[in-house]
Amino acid sequence: MIKLTKFNSDKSKKGEFILNAEIIETIEETPDTVITLTNGKKLIVEEDMEDVVRMVMKYKRAIFK
Repeated sequence: MIKLTKFNSDKSKKGEFILNAEIIETIEETPDTVITLTNGKKLIVEEDMEDVVRMVMKYKRAIFK
């Protein structure tokens, strides 16, 4: 699981959410970071693509340790 921030979220509510990294199909920058899930749903997040990839790699390392 990784913690992300919804794009253009209300600053007072933070817009943070937890995503199951196992259901990520693709991550792209268009220039916003768009995450496509295995069910076809798309999420736009504040984090850069490289940051999301780092979070997923850290998560994967932790579960396979």
